[in-house]
Amino acid sequence: MSQIQAPSCVGVHQQPLNPFQRLVEDLREMLGQTPRINSADVDVEGLEQLMRNYNSNELDWRKFALADSSTNYTRNLVDQGNGTTELLILVWNPSKGSPVHDHADAHCIMRILKGSIKETRYAWPDKNIPGPLQVTQEETVNEGDVSYMSDQLGLHTIENPDPLETAVSLHLYSPPNAAKDGFSIYSKETGKATPIKQSHYYSKFGKRVLNNAG
Repeated sequence: MSQIQAPSCVGVHQQPLNPFQRLVEDLREMLGQTPRINSADVDVEGLEQLMRNYNSNELDWRKFALADSSTNYTRNLVDQGNGTTELLILVWNPSKGSPVHDHADAHCIMRILKGSIKETRYAWPDKNIPGPLQVTQEETVNEGDVSYMSDQLGLHTIENPDPLETAVSLHLYSPPNAAKDGFSIYSKETGKATPIKQSHYYSKFGKRVLNNAG
């Protein structure tokens, strides 16, 4: 198995890879070397299995889990694969969550590293008839669990239901369409979509991004 090319969370190591670094390398290997991947090329079940098999240890991923109490959550870039993916660690402040959003025709696989996350899914709104979004599913994803989401399943929002403790989740997006082309958020009351050109990173590869740019 070849070494991971920098920049990544792994880089070039003389020491054996820890389980988190091994997960990143295995994800890269499964996704291959082709940078122009599309949704049909993604082996979702294989990626889910890799995420599920990961034996999580906070000491391995803690350096990437940068938090900020002034915002709902932080998006910390861990790896960009071979241009085929975006691997992020999100740190959710207590009782905070995301807006309703789509996934820009990408697959999203989420593994909960710490705490639990409440996911609420919605049906796609009718562009011709404004009105409240319709909830289709609500579930709690607990530590160690893996969840899958795509535009074929609708829209969703994610929140940390714990009023006291932070939650941490690992997200794999492939292809990385939202990072390249943007995505949309949606009003719960009207269903109106607002395009977002770029999702900014709070940190990249364990280092804080100044002014939340990039």
